[in-house]
Amino acid sequence: MLYIIIAEDVPNSLPLRQQARPQHLARLELLREEGRLIIAGPTPAIDSNDPGEAGFTGSIIIAEFNSLEDAKRWANDDPYIKAGVYAKTTVKPFKKVLP
Repeated sequence: MLYIIIAEDVPNSLPLRQQARPQHLARLELLREEGRLIIAGPTPAIDSNDPGEAGFTGSIIIAEFNSLEDAKRWANDDPYIKAGVYAKTTVKPFKKVLP
């Protein structure tokens, strides 16, 4: 089943994100290689694809997991959590309708 992971950053998270980004992306790449990653990306703090120093306010990941518990466990092991980037993470089942 698909699950959506909605993460909200702490204020001024950009330096923390930059430090943990390689490890964060490596985990996402593994999901992609397994064919389980649907989409992933950050939410810019301003209306721009390149927010610069404004940084990001969170992240969205939609991926396939065996269960809600597996999705939560995976989300809780994210390097961004360990680095203090995320203030809050929500994991919910997701039903893809379109496209």
